[in-house]
Amino acid sequence: MGLPATARIDIGRFWTTIERSGEIGVGRPGGLSRLALGDADREVRDVFIAWCREAGLSVRIDGIGNIFARRPGEDDSLPPVVMGSHLDTQVNGGRFDGIAGVLGGLEVCRTLDQLGHRTKRPIEVVNWTNEEGGRFSPPMVGSGCFTGAYTLDWALGRRDDDGRTIGEELDRIGYRGEMEATPRPFDAYVEFHIEQGPILDREGMQVGVVTGGYASTGMLVEFRGETAHTGPWPMERRRNALIAGARLLVAVDDLGWEHAGSGGKATASRLVAWPNKPGILSDWAQATCDVRHADPETSAVMAERVRRAVHEAAARADCTAEILDVWNWGGKVFADELIEQVRATSLGLGYRTRDILSQAGHDAYFVARHAPTTMIFAPCRGGITHNNQELCTPDDLEPGLNVLLHTVVARANR
Repeated sequence: MGLPATARIDIGRFWTTIERSGEIGVGRPGGLSRLALGDADREVRDVFIAWCREAGLSVRIDGIGNIFARRPGEDDSLPPVVMGSHLDTQVNGGRFDGIAGVLGGLEVCRTLDQLGHRTKRPIEVVNWTNEEGGRFSPPMVGSGCFTGAYTLDWALGRRDDDGRTIGEELDRIGYRGEMEATPRPFDAYVEFHIEQGPILDREGMQVGVVTGGYASTGMLVEFRGETAHTGPWPMERRRNALIAGARLLVAVDDLGWEHAGSGGKATASRLVAWPNKPGILSDWAQATCDVRHADPETSAVMAERVRRAVHEAAARADCTAEILDVWNWGGKVFADELIEQVRATSLGLGYRTRDILSQAGHDAYFVARHAPTTMIFAPCRGGITHNNQELCTPDDLEPGLNVLLHTVVARANR
């Protein structure tokens, strides 16, 4: 027997979980500062697991700390339909980015229990480790490791600014699981997420059908020069790594403005240097940047221009340069049959619906390499996120959650 067309999630119950999550890792007023694998991340993981077990879900944790909560199916040998996102936040994050997807998946399972509905296939809810990359670079490490984009040893060795590794912090908070962090069969993956942009809110749309993502490339670049006194040392002999990094990031920002008219973006997000003190030139610097564009060819050209800018910046400062890490995501990666199912479900439920591209990075991009995948967007007020003023209301989230419910159940009952 299929799920009744009138079935809806319990938005009040869902909102209670959102409010409880919002009490853990409080940052600036109204927001969160719940960096991956810190004490607040441990606390929210503990609470999430407790909720899952109260809902009758079995819980397993893999070697990179990804949490999988499973609701059995009538034929539990079949690959599961999986929902999820992340519970970690940026240092000045909001209460909904990623979190709504994890707790929304839990609410789907609670709703099915309340309705007494057992799907043919099992359903799982996942919390991916270190999606944000706010503490450990690059972002989406947990999903990247699970899908084979990164090796487990490489991922465990990622260091934060204080020199702590992911592996050490997983051990410290008790979340290095015993299950292998390797791909296993998924029937499908559906990620519910706030848009993180202004389009749905501006146009009064209730549900975004995500057809793909902006093609994006991120880079971590290291410059090396030489320390010297800022007073007597001649300009022509200076090898200031800080200046090399600064020149790169200005070039990246200029590139973004050059492509802004067609929706492109280039971001100069981070520059660190040593010693970075008055009176002495810095002999080391690291810069983080990325480019993204809806057109993959344009995005590829932008990325190549950044690579050239790296060496131009180094040459002007008489420093050496090395691109330490490059990460890519986005493009047309989502499954057509799932996109169409989300669209038809949303329209069938009577919601104002539009197709949309994601402009941010998401775990769904990595999972799409492994299994049929799609995303469902909900509006957020004004589109602002990675900010303590990030805001959604129950009315903003309820339509997308109901689309998640019916999409996942239809897929799991195949």
